[in-house]
Amino acid sequence: MAAKSIKAILVAVFSLSLVLISTELLAQEHATTEAPAKKKLFDANEVIFGHIMDAHEFHFLSYKDSEGKDHHATIPLPVILYSSEGGFSVFMSSKFQHGHEAYKGYAILTEHKIEEMGLDKKKFNVGQIIPVNENGELKASVKLYDISLSRNVVQMLLALSLLVFILIRVAKKYGQGQGVDSAPKGMQNAIETVVNFIKDEVATPNLGAKSKKYMPYLLTVFLFILINNIVGLIPGTANVTGNIAFTFVLSIISFVVILFSTNKHYWMHIINPPGVPGWVKIILVPVEILGIFTKPFALMIRLFANMVAGHILIICLISLIFIMGALNQYAGWGFAPFSIAFTVFIYFIEVLVAFLQAFIFTILTAVFIGQALEGEHHDTEHAAAH
Repeated sequence: MAAKSIKAILVAVFSLSLVLISTELLAQEHATTEAPAKKKLFDANEVIFGHIMDAHEFHFLSYKDSEGKDHHATIPLPVILYSSEGGFSVFMSSKFQHGHEAYKGYAILTEHKIEEMGLDKKKFNVGQIIPVNENGELKASVKLYDISLSRNVVQMLLALSLLVFILIRVAKKYGQGQGVDSAPKGMQNAIETVVNFIKDEVATPNLGAKSKKYMPYLLTVFLFILINNIVGLIPGTANVTGNIAFTFVLSIISFVVILFSTNKHYWMHIINPPGVPGWVKIILVPVEILGIFTKPFALMIRLFANMVAGHILIICLISLIFIMGALNQYAGWGFAPFSIAFTVFIYFIEVLVAFLQAFIFTILTAVFIGQALEGEHHDTEHAAAH
C-alpha cells in the first residue's frame, strides 16, 4: 500500500509540474506571436534560467486572458533593501508588478529592461533589483544592498522546518515507548531505516570507533540535503540544491569539520611524506596541499551540477515541443508524445538522484573525515599490537 501511495503521489506531482510548465511556455509563445510583424522564435533560454535561478517570488504559472492581458499565479516574498541614499526599505515583491513598474525608487530587472536600459549583461542579471530615478534610469552613484528573503532562502527554511517537525514527532514516539519493544511503523520506521543505513553503510566503514562522534553531523547533512532535493521536485518550488551558494556553504562546513578532525600524523604525511625521495617531495607536497582544498570543491560542484542538470533537462524536453511547434505546427504536435515520455522518465530518475546525491555528499564527507583520522587509527592499532 505504501509503495502504491508513493507512486500515486509522484505521478500527481509530475502531472501538475507538466501542466504548470506547459502553461507558462504557452503563455510565452502567445506573447511572442501577438505582433506578427515582430514575431520571434520561442526563447527556451529565458524559460530555463527563469526556473533554475533565484527570484523574489514563487512563480507557478503565467497566462493571457481574452483581452491579451498578462496574469501570473505567484506568491510574493518580502523585499528588504538598504541603500546609501534611502536607508532601509521593506515591501512585498508584488509591488514590482512582475518587472513592469518601479517602486520607492527601485526596479527589478527583466531581460527586456536590461536591453531597454542598455545595461551590461555581465554586471546585471535578470531578477536583480537596482536603484532608479523618476525617469526609470539607473542611479549608478547609489550603493544598494539586497538582503531580501528570496525563494531559495524561504524554501530552505520551510524544508528545514518540515524536517525538524518530522524528527520531533519521531522522537516523541520513541519517548512514549512506541517502536521500542515492537517494530516501528510509518514515518518512525522510515527514519529508523535511514539512521541505521547511515550508521552501517557510511559512518562505521569509514570512521570505525569514531563513527558515533560524527553520526549527528552525517545524519544532519544527509537529511537536510534529501529534504531540499525532494521539496525541489514539487511544481513551483525552487531548486535549492541546484544553487551554487547553497552547495558552497555546505562544502565549507564539511571542510571545517574535516580540518578539525585532523591530527599531527595527518599533517606530517602531507608536509613530509615518509619514504619518499626528496626530489619527489618537491612535486608531491604542493599536490597534497592542493588536495586539501579540492575536497570541498568536489563536494560543492558534484551536488550543484547533478541537481541543476536534471531540472534543466526536464524543462528542455518540454521546451522542444514549442521549439518544434514554432517551426511547424504539425511537427510540434508530432514531437509532443516523445518529449512527454522522456520527461516522465527523467522525472522519476530525478527522484532517485535526490536520494543518491544526498548519499554521495554524506559518504564523501565521511571518507574525507576518515582520511583525516587515518594516522590516529594507525597509532591506535600500533599501541594495541604492543
